[in-house]
Amino acid sequence: MAAQAFSLLRQVAQLEAPLEELRALQSVVQAVPLSELREQAAELHLGPLFYLLNENHREQTALCVSILERLLQAVEPVHVARNLRVDLQKGLTHPDDSVKILALSQVGRIVENSDAFTEILNNAELLKQIVYCIGGENLSVAKAAIKSLSRISVTQAGLEALFESSLLDDLKNVMKTNDVVRYRVYELVVEISSVSPESLHYCTTSGLVTQLLRELTGEDVLVRATCIEMVTLLAFTPHGRQYLAQEGVIDQISNIIVGADSDPFFSFYLPGFVKFFGNLAVMDSPQQICERYPVFLEKVFEMTESQDPTMIGVAVDTIGILGSNVEGKQVLHKTGTRFERLLMRMGNQAKNASTELKIRCLDAVSSLLYLPPEQQTDDLLRMMESWFSSLSQDPLELFRGISNQPFPELHCAALKVFTAIADQPWAQKLMFNSPGFVEYVMDRSVEHDKASKDAKYELVKALANSKTIAEIFGNPNYLRLRTYLSEGPYYVKPVATTALEGAD
Repeated sequence: MAAQAFSLLRQVAQLEAPLEELRALQSVVQAVPLSELREQAAELHLGPLFYLLNENHREQTALCVSILERLLQAVEPVHVARNLRVDLQKGLTHPDDSVKILALSQVGRIVENSDAFTEILNNAELLKQIVYCIGGENLSVAKAAIKSLSRISVTQAGLEALFESSLLDDLKNVMKTNDVVRYRVYELVVEISSVSPESLHYCTTSGLVTQLLRELTGEDVLVRATCIEMVTLLAFTPHGRQYLAQEGVIDQISNIIVGADSDPFFSFYLPGFVKFFGNLAVMDSPQQICERYPVFLEKVFEMTESQDPTMIGVAVDTIGILGSNVEGKQVLHKTGTRFERLLMRMGNQAKNASTELKIRCLDAVSSLLYLPPEQQTDDLLRMMESWFSSLSQDPLELFRGISNQPFPELHCAALKVFTAIADQPWAQKLMFNSPGFVEYVMDRSVEHDKASKDAKYELVKALANSKTIAEIFGNPNYLRLRTYLSEGPYYVKPVATTALEGAD
């Protein structure tokens, strides 16, 4: 079959209008195993196929792209980089986006290959064309270009190629295309900056990070909302957080939150600014961040009392993030009755809000109530029990009722709450003493989809693996949990059938 493919490829090269041969070649190359193609890769002459891309014929272009996608998988990246670089350059400027994506996919293969990598670095024109692909209308093309440039910049030589040559001017020219393209370049710069302190240094020296931060703290509220997402990504790395602190950016963000009450357009950017501090608190120290920037926690509490579902959702997400570790839980607990009232509102929202907000509340509650076994001190267990009881008059029934609703996402989110507390003795006692709850846990007929079966299995696993479960649930129930666990999440009990005498 490989021989047939090579024969058709030669025929394509000799014809001026080879649609019939291209269709036949497409069928054959899809059927030939890649291993066979690789064995004879040296015989693959792809020039004619690339040449046919230059003709303005939609079906011909689509067929050539499909065939090349397959055949190029059989060719080593080094060979592509050395022998097809002119074709790749033409592909990057082709009017058809599918051809650009084909060329960029090969660039992606090359930059992942250490032997071929230097071929790209030494090809200034190719690098320039990749940069200009960021400015195209097609998002897939732009994303592929960003990914390739980001990968190139992992090395010292790549950083120098992008930031210490005329490519930096090309990057700045591309940014002038429009707002969307400018943000794409910021996305690339933040991605590169996150790799290492050295990468961040190159990016700051280029002036692009400074420009991003200037826009973040500028007057345009829509620009702020976009830029804060990128700055948050930068804050995910220790060197990024250190840089933002040294430049006074964190203080500036805090001051903008302080002044948000007097800004009629605060709803555009405030959610992103609050999320920034939530992530910052968890990555650094919740106590230090909340003490240094008290406006953060104050604003989160205010947002939970808002009438705007967007604000409530962001506040709930942030509370869940903040309370995901013990230090964060203790910070929240220190706010006393204010946090208890917040928990009550979350319980109410979990019952009465829109489906999306219900799920966000349930996810936050799961995060707040989860306590790793090694951190289950008596004080923390009492705190978790107190928080649980603040959610509703009968929280166990509240979440059980939600889990019985015919929406898989809600069902799973409610099961996740039970799983979060499943290995805490006070919760096990509540479950055991709640009529029908143990049977509900063991009942496989409740779950109908894979996600729900998986969520139930996680609950059973958390219960079965707890050191206190046998004592609290009793040995018979403990053995039933172990049986459920050993049978797996998708077990179906066999249905007994009775054979009737004389039946066919």
